[in-house]
Amino acid sequence: MARSTKEEAQATRHRLLDAAERLFHRNGVSQTSLQHIATEAGATRGAIYWHFKDKADLFNAMMERVTLPLEQSLQQVATNGVEPLVGLKESLRNALVQMRDDAQLRRVVEIAVQKVEYVDELHAVRARHLAVRNQCVGDIQRALRLAARQRGQRLRLPAAVAAAGLHATIDGLIFNWLLDTAAFDLPTLGEQMLELYLIGLGLREPVQRNK
Repeated sequence: MARSTKEEAQATRHRLLDAAERLFHRNGVSQTSLQHIATEAGATRGAIYWHFKDKADLFNAMMERVTLPLEQSLQQVATNGVEPLVGLKESLRNALVQMRDDAQLRRVVEIAVQKVEYVDELHAVRARHLAVRNQCVGDIQRALRLAARQRGQRLRLPAAVAAAGLHATIDGLIFNWLLDTAAFDLPTLGEQMLELYLIGLGLREPVQRNK
């Protein structure tokens, strides 16, 4: 009986997250109330408070269920035994391919970048966004420093600046792709932008093309 109750509670939690995802994507986060989510999920408002502290807690749980691609993949860019630039390139491509091909992930990222306002009850959402951003920038920074050290080179920019710039470049690329997913192939352009960025930092030699 206890196992059945636990499974039912887990099923209710997933229904609430599914409902929140649909409504946040359709109406925006600020225009979606907890009562709206409960009604959409066929649950009570009390069920929401059983599983989540408030709307921000529910929002963050929705994000964590479908982990943001850069949050997940860039954590391993400086893994021991993997050449750092190879790891950076592979993790970036994997993240962008996942973004392109996984409809649920794309929908959740659209909510995060297009349909949330960091006001009132959603300050905790902003805090999580900043934590994820800082983690990604830190991972990139470590990978760039390690790559430069292995080559006996100095980066043309401070590592912290270079990492923040690369993250902003990829972040902007994703934002623009979400506005029009038919405009370009996200993984292909992402790889090309990374290559150009690494050339600018002196970590790659430009490819000489025959005239």
